[in-house]
Amino acid sequence: MTVSTIILIILILLLVGALPTWPHARTWGYGPSGILGTLLVILLILMLLGML
Repeated sequence: MTVSTIILIILILLLVGALPTWPHARTWGYGPSGILGTLLVILLILMLLGML
């Protein structure tokens, strides 16, 4: 596994964990998942362009 694949897997797991469906995260709103989603999209673009 390359480092970029490991980072991608970690970001996907963080994105699922930040969704406000869990009882302790109801007051968070969509902020954490929005930020992680943006990071995931940027990482995917960099991987597709071969820059990472």
